[in-house]
Amino acid sequence: MEAIDYTNPEYYRNRELSWIGFNERVLSEAKDKQIPLFERLKFLSITASNLDEFFMIRVASLKDMVHAGYTKPDIAGMTAKEQLEKISVKTHELVQEQYRTYNRSLLPALQGAGLCVVERHEKLTKKQAEYVDQYFEENVYPVLTPMAMDSARPFPLIRNKSLNIGALIRKKDAKKGKEELEFATVQVPSVLPRIVDIPSEEEGMRTVILLEEIIERNIGKLYLSNEVVCAHQFRIMRNADLSIDEDDAADLLKEIQKQLKKRQWGEVIRLEFNEKMDKRLQKFLKTEFDIRDEDTFAVNGPIDLTFLMKLYGIDGFEKYKVPKHVPAQVPALMNGRSIFENIRRGDILLHHPYMTFDPVVDFVRQAAKDPDVLAIKQTLYRVSGNSPIIAALAQAAENGKQVCVLVELKARFDEENNIVWAKMLEKAGCHVIYGLLGLKTHSKITLVVRKEDSGIRRYVHLGTGNYNDSTAKMYTDCGLLTCDERIGQDATAVFNMLSGYSEPDSWNKLAVAPIWLRDRFLHLISMEEENAKKGNKARIIAKMNSLCDREIIAALYKASAAGVKIDLIVRGICCLKTGIPGISENITVRSIVGNFLEHSRIFYFYANGSEEIYMGSADWMPRNLDKRVEIIFPVEDEVLKEEVIHILDIQLRDNIKAHILQTDGSYKKEDRRGKEALNSQDYFCREAQERAKVPEESEETRVFIPAEHPQDE
Repeated sequence: MEAIDYTNPEYYRNRELSWIGFNERVLSEAKDKQIPLFERLKFLSITASNLDEFFMIRVASLKDMVHAGYTKPDIAGMTAKEQLEKISVKTHELVQEQYRTYNRSLLPALQGAGLCVVERHEKLTKKQAEYVDQYFEENVYPVLTPMAMDSARPFPLIRNKSLNIGALIRKKDAKKGKEELEFATVQVPSVLPRIVDIPSEEEGMRTVILLEEIIERNIGKLYLSNEVVCAHQFRIMRNADLSIDEDDAADLLKEIQKQLKKRQWGEVIRLEFNEKMDKRLQKFLKTEFDIRDEDTFAVNGPIDLTFLMKLYGIDGFEKYKVPKHVPAQVPALMNGRSIFENIRRGDILLHHPYMTFDPVVDFVRQAAKDPDVLAIKQTLYRVSGNSPIIAALAQAAENGKQVCVLVELKARFDEENNIVWAKMLEKAGCHVIYGLLGLKTHSKITLVVRKEDSGIRRYVHLGTGNYNDSTAKMYTDCGLLTCDERIGQDATAVFNMLSGYSEPDSWNKLAVAPIWLRDRFLHLISMEEENAKKGNKARIIAKMNSLCDREIIAALYKASAAGVKIDLIVRGICCLKTGIPGISENITVRSIVGNFLEHSRIFYFYANGSEEIYMGSADWMPRNLDKRVEIIFPVEDEVLKEEVIHILDIQLRDNIKAHILQTDGSYKKEDRRGKEALNSQDYFCREAQERAKVPEESEETRVFIPAEHPQDE
């Protein structure tokens, strides 16, 4: 047989185009009339915020490559310039579909539900117009800062992502034929509510208008000595990909603070405006921002659809929303014992948001107060705005405990937030580390060192998601609480490595990137390949956010070609192709898009019947395997292994929220004719509530029993 060249670009999909495909799957949820109306608003809002970040980081990075003359192709054989060309086509199509969904589907449905969103201020009735004008005078006018451009005033700074109203104005006393148009602009203030309630002309109807429409209607009041020729809304997106030279940065915190300020001055990479904007104003903006036509987006509706998340939050429309999920208690902790006593009785698996995140917070809180706790060490990547974990760590330090916290300052778009927390923790007496040179610390680990009668014992929490009590209600993640001595030794080694650059020669249980993790995954995949070649059963199930590492994909291809059955659950980017004859015929890929963001990473290997299971913080991406500190940990307790296998099994059975990757690169929902409908997220919600009714009583009764058994397909 001829050797297969697994580096062939034809075997891979482009990362950026695959991501756009993911956002299309989110958009498909906004279009699905089987989903409650206000949930559809939320999905459309998410597509808009996703697209903003995609442009600020991914598109910006590609533009930097083009400017630098970088021509090396990606794994799919595309140069940065070629990627930008295809991205432009696909994102314009996506934006058109966003506004079609908004205008043709959601707006009429909202009207039918009793909520009228006034699209243009020209459509206001006389009574509404009077109310809006008074609202402008009393609430909006004092906040605005109108700016004009002339020989004495240069073009003003337009802030990244801010919504603005641009106008062309002329002097009222200008002579005919000699009047010169001047540019003026005003930023729509983000400190004011964007959605404004106004009187309704119809009983039982609630009517709202957007703040920018109120300002546009009254813009003449900002330039009294001028005539406003035209006024239209616009928004720009700037390059927000921080360029930090860590080698020359004496103080990483100060360097990041300096770079954050530059985000407002970054290159303009996207310009959005209303499709009815005056051509002269369009031309002026394109010239001032030095932007090409392919980077402009003329939209038919409100700019920045993320306002729909605020619309979702309006009271009084609960019947059009999914009932709020209340996380269940963890059965293993429902017995009145301290969290440390419960962990000593056996490892505890957490499955968020189906199970509450409270045990993770309580783990740190109890450690902060416990007089027998000597030290707490934790990594923080993203935390909530009013984090109880931060408060507990500060209290622990004030109580005289040794507290070491790694706060990752380079966590994208959370840099400012993390700088604030880092300073607060230092003030409380914690030892704070600002990440490692050249690497992001993305691992999720907490170590508590406790003095007990038998000696020093180490308690560890390891997770797949951030220590963020807010997102833990929306993201699906897994965690493990353990006092396994070997994992405790590894946890100590991790923190020694982070604080003192002391790399251990080997690890007991954990696999850590960037040095050891890639080889561990490649070894596990190759072992399944070898077992298949021997005629033994071989199976891989892997769940993650993204898959785009060529070496990992090539290993999966080789395993598939050898006969290994591989099922992948990949929420977002997937550069692997299914159905390639002789290469990937044994691989399936599904993406689950539901009310919760699928965020957990779980890896299952049949291993000749011993069934090895790992969870952790890393996706199969080059950045996770080579450029970040990541941790993958094993699940070895037999009851917990069965529980994790059950989680994977239910997700593989999902035929409502799962989109299946086709051989042509498209995703389609499964044809479930003749099959029992199964929504994995709804299933886990019900199961967690049922299991919480029967708390575990003793170690002898620790047997995992699913709440219900879906029928076999």
